[in-house]
Amino acid sequence: MGKTLFDKIWDSHVVQVIPDGPTQLYIDRLYAHEVTSPQAFDTLRDKGIKVFRPEQVVAMPDHNTPSDQQEVINDPIGRKQVETLARNCAEFGIRHFAMGTKDNGIIHVVGPEKGLSLPGMTIVCGDSHTSTHGAVGALAMGIGTSEVAEVLASQCILQSKPKTMRINIEGELQKGVVAKDIALYIMAKMTTSGATGYAVEYAGSTIRNLSMEGRLTLSNLSIEMGSRAGIIAPDETTFAYLKGREYAPKGAEWDKAVAFWRTLKSDDDAVFDKEITYRAEDIKPRITYGTNPGAGIAIDETVPVLDGMSEAEKAQLTVQLNYMQFKPGQKLEGTPVDYCFLGACTNGRIEDFRAFASVVKGKKKSPNVVAWLVPGSWLVRQQIIDEGIDKILEEAGFELRLPSCSSCLAMNPDKVPAGKLAISTSNRNFVGRQGPGARTVLASPLVVAASAITGVITDPRKL
Repeated sequence: MGKTLFDKIWDSHVVQVIPDGPTQLYIDRLYAHEVTSPQAFDTLRDKGIKVFRPEQVVAMPDHNTPSDQQEVINDPIGRKQVETLARNCAEFGIRHFAMGTKDNGIIHVVGPEKGLSLPGMTIVCGDSHTSTHGAVGALAMGIGTSEVAEVLASQCILQSKPKTMRINIEGELQKGVVAKDIALYIMAKMTTSGATGYAVEYAGSTIRNLSMEGRLTLSNLSIEMGSRAGIIAPDETTFAYLKGREYAPKGAEWDKAVAFWRTLKSDDDAVFDKEITYRAEDIKPRITYGTNPGAGIAIDETVPVLDGMSEAEKAQLTVQLNYMQFKPGQKLEGTPVDYCFLGACTNGRIEDFRAFASVVKGKKKSPNVVAWLVPGSWLVRQQIIDEGIDKILEEAGFELRLPSCSSCLAMNPDKVPAGKLAISTSNRNFVGRQGPGARTVLASPLVVAASAITGVITDPRKL
């Protein structure tokens, strides 16, 4: 029997299998940021252990980084976390991309764009959205703080092998539909626990036609279905994206690497534990209505009604809608919005800003909307300037901010006030995610752009 892509990467990184226990897996790349790493470094310090292979670790602050200025972090907790990361990197000899430097940004944006994340790698980080890096054909997983310490100390981790699932998307996407809509569609179909216990491979003609930015968006949201990892087989699109990147192989080493990367695909006779197929033409621009990413609808649909639901389902939906201040059967298109956010490790890449600009060009931002447009890295910000996108945004009444996780989560100054409604390209709409009492509707850059212009939730196909 042939092997899946996941099995090929997993099996090639097995150090040993513990009888009736987990697998000891070798890790090629560890990413560390300021929030989950301090305790891991303290563990090493307490035990008198050095970082085993510091050259395979890359660290940068992103969660606490302000997007309006980066001279100082006013929040004492956030400032301490960022300063602690810098000290730990200096002490243990780890590559550190400091706040405000050209190398900095959101860790899940910087890794692929610098060629630090490569096909065939095993990649971990103390952050659930590490699944993003699977878009380049890597096995990438979020891990806990104690596991970060394991990898720092040994370059290995103990993991139970997940089952495998392949999600095929076939066909051509409708106008105005992008990778974010694909992910929100899958989550609505499968629920936020539909892939729990699985590593997911995305395949099919629709996936093959996605850009790398789109693939990174899709893989980023794998964790929101409960999956440990989302992976896409590397192909010519992958190679073109990675070629010439700062840390990607060069010269003869590049040719050798690509020859190997071409073998990284599921065999024709590989069998997955579960396989699902969706049609691209069934996917429309999407928005969420509840407090988990799976609670979503097509933008021209209405919020679900309680009829026909079990008592438990009714109770769950009622709680979500009460928080969001929506009603069963309500049409959300046309609902006024207070905040619009473009950014995060989900949609903070150059393609996302191009898409946003394509909608707002020649128009004006609604005076009723506060908009935060935050690149995922300093490289993305420079691309925006080089391409003149910043001028388009400025003429439409938008400000381009500095790289940061920003309003994806309430760990920096970009907090949505209680009761206000934000339409956001980020990955989570949990209660309080963007600020205590804040309400979040998740959407694509196109939907967010259209809504920022009109001041209400808007289908971009109508502009």
